[in-house]
Formats: sequence, structure tokens, C-alpha cells
Amino acid sequence: MPDFSIELEIGGIVAGVDEAGRGPWAGPVVASAVVLDIARVPDGIDDSKKLPRDRREHLHGLIVASAHVGVGIATVEEIDRINILQATFLAMLRAVEALPVRPHHLLIDGNRCPKDAPCPTRPVIGGDATSLSIAAASIIAKVTRDRIMAELATAHPHYGWERNAGYGTPEHQRALSMVGITPHHRKSFSPIYRLMNQDSPTSV
Repeated sequence: MPDFSIELEIGGIVAGVDEAGRGPWAGPVVASAVVLDIARVPDGIDDSKKLPRDRREHLHGLIVASAHVGVGIATVEEIDRINILQATFLAMLRAVEALPVRPHHLLIDGNRCPKDAPCPTRPVIGGDATSLSIAAASIIAKVTRDRIMAELATAHPHYGWERNAGYGTPEHQRALSMVGITPHHRKSFSPIYRLMNQDSPTSV
């Protein structure tokens, strides 16, 4: 289980930062930055990928109520223009900017950090399984993005985004072949790019 070891080692105001949505074929990439109060950490925080949906939703509410939380989003247009990695970094910086407090240090899930961060950063490989702050950020980012994709699914019901969050599942692939792409699909991603260049439906 993740703990506070890294945060306590660093000291000061430490924000964990994580993202959701680098791999899907549709929808934005969402990042979150979380500064936990060590005296009010909700029980059960873990890597969002290890938690069932209802548990993530419950913890999302507890984290928002007890911690400083910032959320940042990079749009599909930004993903297609600057690539998914740079769009992820942009969403992370926006999440940090949205925090109601100024952190002294950032813990970034993964092996790379965005440039131009407002304070020192440390990459943490597997951070959502190591750091409570990063794990909390992973929950906020995942729940926020899932809600966005569920809302988009109401206007584009064929793709199952409320279930697959825009990932390239068989359901999503079948809908693409039958209905075509939407403005929310990432045209720089190879499966969507290939479809756009076929003699098949191209947009809905």
C-alpha cells in the first residue's frame, strides 16, 4: 500500500501529481495534483487502477473534502497538436496551478517530469502504488475523466465510453467501423488516423 514516506522525507508542502487517459483513443487527458493533510488522510487510498469504480467514487469525495485538490485538462485538440506526452505534462501543470496552496515540491508519477514546473519535482516510478499523495491524485484524475467520458457518451452513445472511457475496446472498434469518428477522437492516434484515410464513415 502507498504511504507517506517520500512526503515526510522531503518535508514542507508536497503535492502528488498523476494523470488519467494517456492511452484512450478518445477524450481529453486529465491530471490531478493533491496535497494531503497527514492528520486527515482517508482510509483505503490506493492506486486507482486497483480500486473498483464505486470505491474510487467514494474516495474521490473524501479526498476533495479533506485535501487540497487541483485538476487540469488537456483537450483532444491539444493532444493532436503537441502529442500525448506533452499534453499530459500540460494537464499536470494546469492541475498544479489549480491548487489552492502553493506546493514546495511535486511528486510526479512516472519517470519524467514536465518542464517549467513552479517548484522542484521528483519522478516516482510506480508512484501511485508508493506515495499516498500520488495515489490520491490518481483517484481524482480517474474519477474526473470517467465522468467526462460518461457525459460525452450521452451525445455519442454508440461507442460505450461510459464503460470503456474511450479505450480501444472491441465495442469501441465496432462503433468506429460502423459509425465513424467524432470530434472527440484523437486524430493523431494511429487507429483513428488510419480510419480517417479509409473509404468509410469519417465523422458523426
